[in-house]
Amino acid sequence: MKTLLTSIKSLVVIYVVLLIQSNCALSVSSTHSGSQKALTFMTGLDALLDDDCEPLKGKRVGLITNQTGVSSGIIQNIELFIESENVDLRAIFSPEHGLFGSISAGKKIIDRNESKYGVPIFSLYGDTRKPSKDMLKDLDILVFDIQDIGIRSYTYISTMGLAMDAAANEGIEFMVLDRPNPMGLNKIEGNVLDPRLSSFIGMYPIPYVYGLTAGELATMINDQDWLGGSKCNLTIVKMRNYGRETSYNDLGSIWIPTSPHVPSFETPMYMVSTGILGELGMFSIGVGYTTPFMTMAAPWINSDLMAERMNMLGLEGVVFRPVNYRPYYSFYKEDEVGGVQIHIIDQDKVDLIAIQFYFLQEHNILYPNKNPFEEATIGHLRMFDKALGTDKIREKFGKNFKVSDIKQDLRIGLNDYGLIKTKYHLYD
Repeated sequence: MKTLLTSIKSLVVIYVVLLIQSNCALSVSSTHSGSQKALTFMTGLDALLDDDCEPLKGKRVGLITNQTGVSSGIIQNIELFIESENVDLRAIFSPEHGLFGSISAGKKIIDRNESKYGVPIFSLYGDTRKPSKDMLKDLDILVFDIQDIGIRSYTYISTMGLAMDAAANEGIEFMVLDRPNPMGLNKIEGNVLDPRLSSFIGMYPIPYVYGLTAGELATMINDQDWLGGSKCNLTIVKMRNYGRETSYNDLGSIWIPTSPHVPSFETPMYMVSTGILGELGMFSIGVGYTTPFMTMAAPWINSDLMAERMNMLGLEGVVFRPVNYRPYYSFYKEDEVGGVQIHIIDQDKVDLIAIQFYFLQEHNILYPNKNPFEEATIGHLRMFDKALGTDKIREKFGKNFKVSDIKQDLRIGLNDYGLIKTKYHLYD
């Protein structure tokens, strides 16, 4: 009995100690002062708010944003700016997909002179993709606060660059509230863009996966004279407690879908794997189904055969599962398609951009009479080339459909880019 009581007392003591430690931890982590605050991750928006938006005091502000521009408390930046005594918000600018991220890719968006916020909302994916002189006439500074995904063909970085150019032309300041790159800062993939193929889905000579935050990329664009000879008065509000080894999973942040088909912070990995292929208009890549960018399928494909062939390649960091489904919309709406679902199991080892070319290689072996480069429309071929950033790879690959023929082409310019890139690192 005495032994039992002693054991119970010991358990009680341990419980009390753990309870005290837990309470202490909670109180420390929730404090707004002291050394523990330095361990809390903050986006550029959070850092600006922590400084009471002091850098914007006395300036007429234009905010470029969408639904992703929220604080750690999931409050929209627009609301926070309106409430701040130090921010005079005069205009809002929205990118592709609109202010609330609800509009499908490629759909034109109109301006709104009246809004619930009491300021005009200008579309940068409508009649113009660059802020006009008239839009900027009453502004002292443009603030960019949008979650990017680290892929060259995603248009938010083109919007940022064009807005920087407009700010430089009109002599107003430009500020980027930095946010994390869900792809991480160490992964770089894909050939550097050929300037001949420059477009809104690939405007600057960077790789397809470029390994920078939006703030770092803005600094590179400005310093490398990619604004047509002008430079803007650029400020980056850095994140706090974020580094090059930080994964999005480590941050404890809630992911706000950046556009209708990017529901998860992991989606960008799959976009790199299938997004260029999807431009051909011949294959379903899961857009229109519940697995956006995660599949490669078509009505004529035998899913078991294709999965077997893809897995036999032994590609590092990825496995393939046979899949059959009926898209709810987009390509092959309501028709059954077969193919593979991609399952990335090691992001560090997988060669993402090559996956879709391996698929085309095996597809050509199984279905040689279904040559996508012959059956795709000219418009789709052009979009394929623009997304890839070159027409040379398609031309070369289309001769034999062998990935070994283009392995080096998919790495063109990466060594030089890697050397330049390090100059613009804002995080260790």
